[in-house]
Amino acid sequence: MEETMLNQRIFLSVRRKIVYVVLILLTFFSILPFIMLIVNSTRIHSQLINGFSFIPGKYFFSNLKNLLSNDNIPVVGALLNSVMVSVGNAVFATYFSAMTAYGIHMYRFKGRKFAFSFIMAVMMVPAQVTTLGFLRLIGAINLDDNLLALIIPAIASPVVFFYMLQYLQAFLSKSLVEASRIDGCGEFRTFNTIVIPIIKPAIAVQGIFAFVSSWNNYFLPALVINSKSRKTIPILIAQLRAADYMKFDLAQVYMLIFIAIIPLLIVYLLLSRQIIGGVTLGGVKE
Repeated sequence: MEETMLNQRIFLSVRRKIVYVVLILLTFFSILPFIMLIVNSTRIHSQLINGFSFIPGKYFFSNLKNLLSNDNIPVVGALLNSVMVSVGNAVFATYFSAMTAYGIHMYRFKGRKFAFSFIMAVMMVPAQVTTLGFLRLIGAINLDDNLLALIIPAIASPVVFFYMLQYLQAFLSKSLVEASRIDGCGEFRTFNTIVIPIIKPAIAVQGIFAFVSSWNNYFLPALVINSKSRKTIPILIAQLRAADYMKFDLAQVYMLIFIAIIPLLIVYLLLSRQIIGGVTLGGVKE
């Protein structure tokens, strides 16, 4: 008996060590691209083309100065444009998708199942298929070369709607909504003051996804935006990489990518507390 228990302890100890080793390796490989990016942003073009080195250079601030002084690359303006578009996408996608999911979940109306099925069908249609029609539409309503053309479509986000609906079905108690109605609370007030706080974790998760997806989006902005003052960060990165060989500066590319990931980290740090702290958040159980 004692020998069996000893063997079990040895097995558990070995398994724990293996798990730690695997987690350390996964963590290292996860942060390795960020380490490479930071190191490369401190080196100059001639050093970068000779291969990667873990030893940082001493040209970080000179690379930053060269990038900011490049008249063809309006970094500050592009950052503001990307922040505006990404925040708008995150807010529109989460709020209106949550409102739609709330309507589908709480109301029993004719055509409810058809509405749900239609939204799910739209989710299966690739964005590239509808691009031509979308470009014609924004041209007809004079929104071409306008950042609003990149923000307003986020109102219809089937993937976010589906996630919100699943979360509402799991955590929103119908008796809680009915109690608010009995107390004389209107539907919009019920949604904004009762439902929204309950689904904060879902909003935080989908807000991060929507922000990151919009921030990294190159396809649609490249088709819609033509003006230099309205370009977003992905367009500038592609513009730098597509520069003439004699004018190509790989150090500026890495520096621009380094600058581009800072807002993503800030957004995650701001919303991660909502994700972790609100996992068990829910309404009154039935």
